[in-house]
Amino acid sequence: MAGVVQLVPIGTASRALFRELAEPLAVTLGVETVVGSSLADPKYAFNKDRNQYHSSAILRRLAAMRAKKQIGVLGLTEIDLFVPELDFVFGESDRESGASLLSLTRLRPEFYGEPQDMDRVRARGRVELLHEVGHLLGLSHCEDARCPMFAAILAADTDRKTRALCSNCRAELARLSRGR
Repeated sequence: MAGVVQLVPIGTASRALFRELAEPLAVTLGVETVVGSSLADPKYAFNKDRNQYHSSAILRRLAAMRAKKQIGVLGLTEIDLFVPELDFVFGESDRESGASLLSLTRLRPEFYGEPQDMDRVRARGRVELLHEVGHLLGLSHCEDARCPMFAAILAADTDRKTRALCSNCRAELARLSRGR
């Protein structure tokens, strides 16, 4: 195993769903997970002009929860996230602090006026969770649209992703693991 990532539910995020989404982390990335304490709704990060939450502000709180021996901490939330230069983000990672964040809001089909589909939410959430933890391990964005490390701009981009890293990302992960 590459190490441990602490999972932190934020606001109304379901601990049970979080555990389900995290299942592929051990197989794909060699990462063990522990579910930590929940964080309350991050009102401090809310931007009323955008009606969204600034993800970087939440990352700072998550980073403070990281135990020294953990690879990182990853928060899961049901709120809509942004960074100033983009309309929204599915998630964000900060390798330096060892903190990542993922929102399910725009991964839900109902956000786009489609019928609710929890299987689709789970599939999208799993690949995006792999993506964010991949960043914590040192992986960068990938050009292969099927790789979890591909930078999804649309929810449909996540539908093309698989849970398997491409050969380039697998090789890079192995190289990074040898350096630890």
